[in-house]
Amino acid sequence: MPKHKVKMILNPNADLGRAWRQAADLRPIVDQFGGADWSGTVYPSHAIELARQAAEEGYQMVISVGGDGTVHEVINGLMQVPAEHRPRLGIVPMGSGNDFAYSVGVNPQPVSALQAIFTGQPHFIDVGRLVDGSGRVEYWNNVLGIGFDATTTIHSRRFTYFRGFMVYFLAVLQTILLNHDAPQMHITTDQESWSDKLVMLVLCNGSREGGGFQVAPQARPDDGILDYACIGKVSRPMMLRLLPEVMKGTHGRFPQVRMGKLTQMELQSESPLVIHVDGEIFAGFGMDIRQLRVEIIPGAVELVS
Repeated sequence: MPKHKVKMILNPNADLGRAWRQAADLRPIVDQFGGADWSGTVYPSHAIELARQAAEEGYQMVISVGGDGTVHEVINGLMQVPAEHRPRLGIVPMGSGNDFAYSVGVNPQPVSALQAIFTGQPHFIDVGRLVDGSGRVEYWNNVLGIGFDATTTIHSRRFTYFRGFMVYFLAVLQTILLNHDAPQMHITTDQESWSDKLVMLVLCNGSREGGGFQVAPQARPDDGILDYACIGKVSRPMMLRLLPEVMKGTHGRFPQVRMGKLTQMELQSESPLVIHVDGEIFAGFGMDIRQLRVEIIPGAVELVS
């Protein structure tokens, strides 16, 4: 791969602060391939600004060094510039879950992932676009979750002594016990329309979330299509029964689960929604978001891995 002007965006707090120490191991690799400029994030959404500025300053490559949240912010920054000026993306996974890196085939070892960025071939990946009823826009690259898994994401913030899958597993159990709402939703996609009381609705560009829950095993981030999975109103014991099935990706065989594909969706809910995008909270408790529009943007970002 020819030499590029490269910006490294590091989230030093990723993986409970371990990313800062791991990043030191990357410098020899960076120097071997001609060097890069480093920037560290210091507040939420900072990576959005850094990635946008990198594009405006003429960087040809932006490398996200952190977890799924860092990738999410970097992509939101890249999507703020015209496609013809959008730098390529690299991902060095240093988070607790690294679900999107897994879905796009990034090597889980940071040093190997960085080497692949400098030597690999670029390919285009899709990006989702979300607009709420007030016109607020957010881009997302892996998973958009409504209901149960968004609430699980909020609860997971409290388990600071665990890493990876265990964090989400404990949060799932807490959500089953404490939050078991099933708002009435009216959904229209480019393929179908239906209304139902849903515990959870997940739109997937990548195949997994939560450090290993295989929500949409067939999802591919480069096919121009979003896969979805939703669970209707079920009992708490049934949610516990479905939990190991979602881990294995075999939940689609249950009648309480609906799965399909779409490229566009409009959703209206009769009560406020809890929503996450790539593990970042878009609508939390106390907000009144009831309308959403979602679409997939094929080939929006060029990834090197």
